[in-house]
Amino acid sequence: MTPVLCFVGRSNTGKTTVIERLIPMLKAKGITVATIKHHNHPFEIDYEGKDTYRHKAAGARTAMIVSSRKFALVKDLDRELPLTQIVAQHADDVDLVIVEGYKAERLPKIEVYNFREHTPPVAADDANLLALISDIEVPARVPVFLRDDIQSIAAFIVRELKLGK
Repeated sequence: MTPVLCFVGRSNTGKTTVIERLIPMLKAKGITVATIKHHNHPFEIDYEGKDTYRHKAAGARTAMIVSSRKFALVKDLDRELPLTQIVAQHADDVDLVIVEGYKAERLPKIEVYNFREHTPPVAADDANLLALISDIEVPARVPVFLRDDIQSIAAFIVRELKLGK
């Protein structure tokens, strides 16, 4: 299976920003990346007026849009899909899947942490925690990276997950 790395942490700690900055750095190293964002609430990715939205509004369980360069799928679910199934079905053509969320999964994790919030890290006791990304240096049982040190974080991920060509 494609390696999966979860970025976890409390809301508004900067997980998305870190991931957004990491992707081009990994891409420059020749690593192809897929991302999965876990959301705890219902969401709407399509919007009124678009053809696929109209298809769903008319009662389609699944609506897809395809071009020569992109594919998108909007599907109603009866239950949440397992992360392993999502990766196997939709991310088998990349070198790494970066996941935002899924903190309960038994997968490698990096926590994005804001020390100034004065709350403990959410994954401090998780055996799968590989590293901590923080706003300031903090003591931890795993390597700690400052959030602006994207180059070192990328190098760590490549080394730790044995990625690269």
